[in-house]
Amino acid sequence: MKRQHTLFNPRHFSVRQLPLYAFLVPLALFMSLPIVFIIGHAFKPLSELFAFPPKFFVKNPTLDNFERMVQTTQSSGIDLTRYLFNSLIVTLAVVIGTIIIGSMASFAMSKMRFKGKALVFEINTVAMMFVPVAVRIPRYLVINTTGIMDTYLAYILPMLALPVGVFLVKQFMDQIPDSLIEAAYVDGANHLTIYFKIVIPLIKPAIATIAILSFQQVWNDTEAASLYVTKESMRTLTFFMNTMAGNTTGVAGQGVAAAASLIMFLPNLIIFICMQSKVMNTMAYSGMK
Repeated sequence: MKRQHTLFNPRHFSVRQLPLYAFLVPLALFMSLPIVFIIGHAFKPLSELFAFPPKFFVKNPTLDNFERMVQTTQSSGIDLTRYLFNSLIVTLAVVIGTIIIGSMASFAMSKMRFKGKALVFEINTVAMMFVPVAVRIPRYLVINTTGIMDTYLAYILPMLALPVGVFLVKQFMDQIPDSLIEAAYVDGANHLTIYFKIVIPLIKPAIATIAILSFQQVWNDTEAASLYVTKESMRTLTFFMNTMAGNTTGVAGQGVAAAASLIMFLPNLIIFICMQSKVMNTMAYSGMK
């Protein structure tokens, strides 16, 4: 077994890995082309935006698209910092809330005994199959009935339920030995002590995965600002950027839309690059039994 590990997964570079690199490097370059296009398109001058056939790479990068975007935002009635503030408040609250709720629910379903535990987990699994459009009307009725329209809660509460996050963390938490939890109970620890001092340090990769998934979900969401919010001062940066990109016309408008798309895309890319190893670790352990 050790010999096989040395041959196929050596600690350092080996000539035997060249066929693997010959396959993976071109594949990685091909998959990175959309990212390269998004970045390059945002820096294209008008002459290259007019070019036919369209050019994939930018030849003369410029910041004109970003300058026009700033001018467009200054002409609106609400300052750009207000949209950014709303997005930060909503995103921070959703990420923290999702981590707390998801990890606690996973701890209960993985390490605690109660009647109906299997049923609750099956309901969570079924909830993963529902597309957002299927629950749009019921969600609107609940938000309207509870009187939280035009508030931050209209953004936050619908996003706190993340079934895929609960599923991944629960599967990851199943790898923690039950004997470790039972030993803590024998020593007199209660549920909260075990959760904070034993479970949380062991599931940090899974928590990072929940954070990324919830961040991407709330950062890119425009549904709440469109359906549950009517006050312009309560809208988010994502909604404003999408509205601005949709209202701009012509080639210059395409440049503004490309700049706005790049600004909204970069946070997702940076966060995933910083935490991708933890995400991969979670995905691997969640499939083990």
